[in-house]
Amino acid sequence: MTVTVNGLEELKKLAGSDLGTSGWIEVTQERIDTFADATGDHQWIHVDRERAEEGPFGAPVAHGCLTLSLFIPLFTELLDVRGVTTKVNYGLNRVRFPAPVKAGSRIRLAGRLAEAADVPGGVQITVDGTLEIEGGAKPAAVLQSLSRFYA
Repeated sequence: MTVTVNGLEELKKLAGSDLGTSGWIEVTQERIDTFADATGDHQWIHVDRERAEEGPFGAPVAHGCLTLSLFIPLFTELLDVRGVTTKVNYGLNRVRFPAPVKAGSRIRLAGRLAEAADVPGGVQITVDGTLEIEGGAKPAAVLQSLSRFYA
């Protein structure tokens, strides 16, 4: 369920709040191959299905940066900030990839709005995010994301 706020003052009041979890998204081999084409990273553990099955993970796995990139579309399911003119991905404080995402796996985002602070012309939020793998013992990624919203 999406948390919706109207304006920067309401956004700041969410500091310390759990944002819940997104829906699941499948990380298909086609998505992995498309990401490889877009980035030029065609390492065999991602795109060579037969060799990857014999490799350390037993299947092709998503690039860590592909997994990380899915944070944004999944995050938009958690938080909708209305009454602002601009939304900017400002950066990351920390990212770790505890477990690989095998082709065909599904992931979702669990998020918590850890902080909200004024910046010139807007508000910067810090989100603690965990990209969970369906049925997995460890998450695909654990991160802290920074976003800015301007009025």
